[in-house]
Amino acid sequence: MFAPRTAPWPLVALFTAGYLPPYLLPTTVGRLDTGLPLTATQAGAVGSALLLSSATAGFLLASRMQRLGARTPARFGLALAFLGYGAASLTTAVPAVVAGAVLGGLGSGTAMTVAATGIAAMGVPPREGVRAWGRDPHQASTLGLLTVSALAGAVYLTVPHLGRAHGLPLAAIALTALVVWPLTGRLPGREAASPAAHGTGTTSPLPGRRSGPVLAAAVLCWSLAQNSLWGVSGRIGLTQAGLGDATLGVVFAVALGAGLLGVLAAGALGPRLGRAMPVGAGTVVIAGCIALTASATTPTTFAAGEIAWNTLYPVVLSYLIGLAASLDPRGRWAVLVGSASSLGTAAGPLTGSVLSAQAGYPVMGLVLAALLLVVAAPMTAVALHTGGRPLLPGAIRRRGGTPAALVAAATGTPSGAVPEVGAPEQPVVEITVDAPAVPVRGAYDTAGPRQAAAAPGAGAG
Repeated sequence: MFAPRTAPWPLVALFTAGYLPPYLLPTTVGRLDTGLPLTATQAGAVGSALLLSSATAGFLLASRMQRLGARTPARFGLALAFLGYGAASLTTAVPAVVAGAVLGGLGSGTAMTVAATGIAAMGVPPREGVRAWGRDPHQASTLGLLTVSALAGAVYLTVPHLGRAHGLPLAAIALTALVVWPLTGRLPGREAASPAAHGTGTTSPLPGRRSGPVLAAAVLCWSLAQNSLWGVSGRIGLTQAGLGDATLGVVFAVALGAGLLGVLAAGALGPRLGRAMPVGAGTVVIAGCIALTASATTPTTFAAGEIAWNTLYPVVLSYLIGLAASLDPRGRWAVLVGSASSLGTAAGPLTGSVLSAQAGYPVMGLVLAALLLVVAAPMTAVALHTGGRPLLPGAIRRRGGTPAALVAAATGTPSGAVPEVGAPEQPVVEITVDAPAVPVRGAYDTAGPRQAAAAPGAGAG
């Protein structure tokens, strides 16, 4: 579907356009209940409807991307996003705003699906004589998170100075889709989507039948917890921590800027730490940050919790995206796990609004932190099960033996027999061989069992 020579920048741009609505969720939901005749819970429901539409697009397209190609779905999705979000930003009629948000969410989800499929395909080993992209899925997703964090931070710094209109964040998303649309010309069309692409047919079975569903369910809950707080963070800052609108925008921008540093750190580390430790330990620390942010009553505490949380969130997310991409080189699990994440993200604003209204922000934070601690275990288990031990420089060695690369150089072994640096280690499978017993000459029977066993065929013949 994706030609190996294609540069990753169109995919990074699509990734940015698809992920921008969740990143702008606090200001989008916060402005809906102030600029329109909506309650906080109703505004959260609109945000959930937007993100639910985005998740629906992923589920519908996950098994069809190989036949559709990349260019047409990407253009269709970006056009829907521009029209939907643009229309919602220009009207104050609540039904029209809801319809536009849902239509725009469908477009964002389509763009996200194309990007996730293409990023996962980057991990497919190149065919003989064909140059690869030179990037792995983790690097591409890290780059996408870097651009979307930077763009969202710029929006948070700019929008508060343009007024309190509900449509400003929606207009920012629509304009992003419009800017990204010309880059789709560099994506492969339907004619490039052949069944033999990367050596897999369109009817190949879905791998990871156990790990994939566990990861998808865990990521759904993980995203639900994250976005339940993210969807009401604006109200926590304004009503409980005592921040002004402009100051709150600065806090969000700084938090997303810290997220950029986290993304850069994740990109620099790459697979050196594996996936299990960043996913498991990172989720545990995020749980503490969520509890701290939800209970904040001062601007300093709120800012500290938000900044620490947003520093770690994209780091763990980048490893989760890479983990999902590693389950299937055709990108089906990347799309399905991403759509499950969108489902959790969609339920987040409404869940956060209901929990905070019924129990208050501090109790909501404790509930969400407990949920994250529960799902950290299965996500870590999947990472341990599927990640393997990476072969880093100097690690292509067996116990007591010579590095495989030196053996190949000395013996003329074909290059394809040596694993690439950074490739996951192949599992070792034990094979039981039932061999017939070897007769031992009577002369050795008198020597004792140990001596006879030491040389079972000695002296025969």
